[in-house]
Amino acid sequence: MQAPTHLGRVSRREALRQMGAGFGSLALTALLADDALAAESLVVREPHFAPMAKRVIMLFMFGGPSHIDTFDPKPILRRDNGKPLPFSRPRVVSFPRRAGDLIASPFEFKKHGESGAEVSELFPNVAGIVDDLAIVRSMHCTNPRHGGAVLEWHTGSDTFIRPAMGSWLTYGLGSENQSVPGYITICQALAEGGANNFGSAFLPAEHQGTPLGYGHVKARDAAFPFIGDGRRAELQRLELDMIAEVSRRHQDRVGLDSALDSRIATFELAYRMQTEAPRLQDISQESAATKRLYGLDDPVTDDFARQCLMARRLSEGGVRFVQCNSNGWDHHFDLKNGLTKMCAQVDKPIAGLIRDLKSRGLLDDTLVIWGGEFGRTPTAENADGRDHNPHGFTMWLAGGGVKRGITYGRTDEYGYYGIENKVHFHDLHATILHLMGLDHEKLTYRHAGRDYRLTDVHGEVIHGIVA
Repeated sequence: MQAPTHLGRVSRREALRQMGAGFGSLALTALLADDALAAESLVVREPHFAPMAKRVIMLFMFGGPSHIDTFDPKPILRRDNGKPLPFSRPRVVSFPRRAGDLIASPFEFKKHGESGAEVSELFPNVAGIVDDLAIVRSMHCTNPRHGGAVLEWHTGSDTFIRPAMGSWLTYGLGSENQSVPGYITICQALAEGGANNFGSAFLPAEHQGTPLGYGHVKARDAAFPFIGDGRRAELQRLELDMIAEVSRRHQDRVGLDSALDSRIATFELAYRMQTEAPRLQDISQESAATKRLYGLDDPVTDDFARQCLMARRLSEGGVRFVQCNSNGWDHHFDLKNGLTKMCAQVDKPIAGLIRDLKSRGLLDDTLVIWGGEFGRTPTAENADGRDHNPHGFTMWLAGGGVKRGITYGRTDEYGYYGIENKVHFHDLHATILHLMGLDHEKLTYRHAGRDYRLTDVHGEVIHGIVA
């Protein structure tokens, strides 16, 4: 898909002016549905081929969860606990002066389900849905630092400002609900990349992620800014009409301005959100059984449970990409206590989300992804912690066109490097787009004289996990 061009085309505002209609109280909803301008709007657009998934829920564990303590058991590591690493460390290590010898996982692994996948005791509820998962144990990325790796996962680049994956999806497919954003992120931290992790960069502004709260905000207090702030709808309508008129006069003087069009579109979306967004966010009408399923009855799980339940409601309401965020997985010391705490917060909500989607018939066309920006080393740091490890770690997927009850790829016997069926972030991005019906090589946008895509010049679809 290429960036839209307006050469020889009359702008929407100019057409209205020439017809003598003016804006009055006319919202832009119908205008955004104009097929001739569909490439710059949020209307639903045709995928490149038949999709297996319609929407994505990303469960992002910020900080880098340890794969060798959760989903990638290493019995050899337990055997060699306390011994030196028997091969060379990577050339770039985050904290080389604090690197120690091998340290075994303090957690037990057991096989679960018909698939027999091994899962740590830290995830007893997720272990119960393991037959719905495709566990990828051979992930790797480029950057060993949080900021670069977080950006790389979200945008495909660890060095430049690029559009986020959710922005690419709404650009390529549009939104199923014109009254809410197509891309929402819940309680996402602003550290390590900040708003660039959910920004649209050079894509039209209407494709940027809309934050529902930030990392320091509890999910029960997360709200869309300026929604339901008590102002009358008539006053907001007058404000938007005034902005539109000022915009028209500006474009009469200087010509077409696609960035300004995008800003007007986001204002209009905010106006339409006044009634739809609070309804989708309100979980009070959910049954007591559903709330228990997610863990809203437990203060330990309540926060992430609310995120997951809101994600289901938003996805069900037509939001194309929703991200839930758990912050605090950077365990450089006190691994056992720190990881136990974090897993306890998310285990039941994650399993509840998968079970709820499945019971509602939504899992088949909803792609759920779990993981962080990298894994951890098999060697000790600060005696009882683990350092960053971008060379081999685990992520898993469920629903939306992926094989169920499989493990894919392998790390070495200590869990340091991916060695079999390696999957880079670019490859997983290409696969996610493929499941959504998009060819990652064709989903492009021309900017600054060249075509850009989420996977840049990289990426291969991992057909081994596609159903």
